[in-house]
Amino acid sequence: MHAKLSIKSLAFCFLAVGAVAISGVWFKPGVWYEVLNKPFWTPPNLVFPIAWSILYLMIAMAGAFVFAGSYRTLKQLWMLQLILNGLWSWLFFGQHFLLLGMLDIVLLLASIAWLVWLSFSRVRVAAWLLIPYLAWVGYASTLNMGLYILNQP
Repeated sequence: MHAKLSIKSLAFCFLAVGAVAISGVWFKPGVWYEVLNKPFWTPPNLVFPIAWSILYLMIAMAGAFVFAGSYRTLKQLWMLQLILNGLWSWLFFGQHFLLLGMLDIVLLLASIAWLVWLSFSRVRVAAWLLIPYLAWVGYASTLNMGLYILNQP
């Protein structure tokens, strides 16, 4: 099944994703992050804004396809993953809660995986748009866990 995009669903999803993307501006890594012991697989800082810019565009497009149809569960999951995404920045960078950040990112990863899984049978284009996001958050989860383990007192 293939939902048609509407201006309304596009505008809503781009605004919602934009609001969450701002959390990355409000809660920057800063000096606190710079002095943490990092896993050897941590990419250069420049990679993060580039990756997230691309992913946020894909998340918004996937959401627009989801919201163009009558897929209540998919809409709820899309909103849930977006809330968890924004919450992570606040927990991790804003509050410096590495363990709560880890809990949040695991829930985020699960919600994205569930959204991708259900989207394949209802809005396949949304599922394909979300797969890079799922992969990136899986990778980010390993970074979060590595940071937590390496920075225990």
